[in-house]
Parts: sequence; structure tokens; C-alpha cells
Amino acid sequence: MRVVLQRVSKASVQIKHGINAVMKHGLLILLGIESDDTQEDIDWLCNKIVKMRIFNDADDAMNLSLLDVDGDAIVVSQFTLHASTKKGNRPSFIKAAKPELAVPLYEKFIEKLEENLGKPIGTGEFGADMKVELINDGPVTILMDSKEKR
Repeated sequence: MRVVLQRVSKASVQIKHGINAVMKHGLLILLGIESDDTQEDIDWLCNKIVKMRIFNDADDAMNLSLLDVDGDAIVVSQFTLHASTKKGNRPSFIKAAKPELAVPLYEKFIEKLEENLGKPIGTGEFGADMKVELINDGPVTILMDSKEKR
């Protein structure tokens, strides 16, 4: 699994002329699911995400986590995080999981993140054409990969 964490002061996801999720202060999480991802990947990422110290404290140092600041989160599925651009000019998405595998893992990721955060989170809609709007705070953008544990 790969995620892009974006620290935001606000974010929203619009699907088919309607707002699906809105949040203030927290993380917009873009999630890419690979065909060999498991519950272990979900557990590792969700634990790291809620404890990642990327929010500023009173001294303006990044010492606080999403839990510490009682921040919100939105998760958006994004298979393009597994794009391979090695050959030619057209990305290959062969490593991205097919929907029959990806959808249950996406749903488990959301459940685990809500459990770890202790509150509901916003989401996009798997496979939908979405318009994601955000105000990046910092900007702070973190890339994580559960296979490489980085």
C-alpha cells in the first residue's frame, strides 16, 4: 500500500455534483492499493498515520500527531499511486489491485483508521470520478509505502 499524506487546513471531495466529504484541519490521505496488500499493510499504515508527528506545537515545531491535535481525515482511493513510468510515456498500472480485491481492502483501511483515530472519517468513493479540493498546510506532504516500511 502506498499513501500520500497531505496536511491540510481544509479539504473536500465532490462526486457527481454533490459533496461527499468535508473537513477542516487534518490529513487528506490518498490511498493506492497493490494486489499483494494485506491486513498487515493496513495495520502498519493506520498506526503510523495517526501517530505521525507532522502538526505544529506551540513552538511551531512539528511535534504533534493527528491524535494530539484532534484532527480530521479524508481517505481517497487512488490507483495511480502504483503507476510505473519506466517504459514509454504511458503509465502502466499493472501493480494496482483489481476492484474485487481493492474495494474490501479500502473499506478495511477506512475502518481501521476510524478505530485508531477514535472517530468517523470522510471518504471519496472507490472508482468514482472525484473532484478533490484542498488547502495544503505548510505545505506538508509525506509519502509512505507499507512494503518498504518508509
